[in-house]
Amino acid sequence: MQTEGLDERSILEAEERLRQAMLAADTDVLEDILSPDLIFTSHMGTVLGKADDLAAHASGLFKIHSLDPSERQVRLHADFAVVSVRMRIEGTFNGAPANGDFRFTRIWKPNSTGTLQVVAGHAGMLAGA
Repeated sequence: MQTEGLDERSILEAEERLRQAMLAADTDVLEDILSPDLIFTSHMGTVLGKADDLAAHASGLFKIHSLDPSERQVRLHADFAVVSVRMRIEGTFNGAPANGDFRFTRIWKPNSTGTLQVVAGHAGMLAGA
């Protein structure tokens, strides 16, 4: 399915690029993928911007050891795409285990040069998962 330059394959490739960048704490790739206008709401209800997200990865306070996606859905629209994905995360926060099952919703939109970027996102922790 293709919609004005957006197709499911390109969105899934962008999702995988994001996953790999998060695993590696690769702030150069994240700088490219995250929109300057990013609005991300964490599972704790905190609203973060791009600088906050980059700082969290750069600091090493939160280290991600594995990100295992499942139950992914992609919905294409005229000039953006919405992704919902369940993600099993294993890592540490300030040296303590930080593991869980989460559901992420992300909105991807091409920037002026055509690079797909996350413009908004939300994370929710799955109860009893």
